Amino acid sequence: MLEKEVVIAVDPGLQARPAAQFVQKANSFTSEIFIEKDTKRINAKSIMGLMSLALSKGNTIKIITDGSDDQEALEELVAFVEGKK
Repeated sequence: MLEKEVVIAVDPGLQARPAAQFVQKANSFTSEIFIEKDTKRINAKSIMGLMSLALSKGNTIKIITDGSDDQEALEELVAFVEGKK
């Protein structure tokens, strides 16, 4: 299991279109993927779960991956949230 804290840099945050793109990327991996914000943890492969966090640019989240491709998943999802992909 891997985890990393990251500050959301994509504009306007993980809402609407960016959220859908994030979930699509998360679903391309076999690993379990979660996002934590404050005390709430959601399945990052669920658009409804992701939208329930109301993540805006500048928020800090933790991305957690666990599975056979967890390193690749973590790297790609962190890069997306940081606006690098």
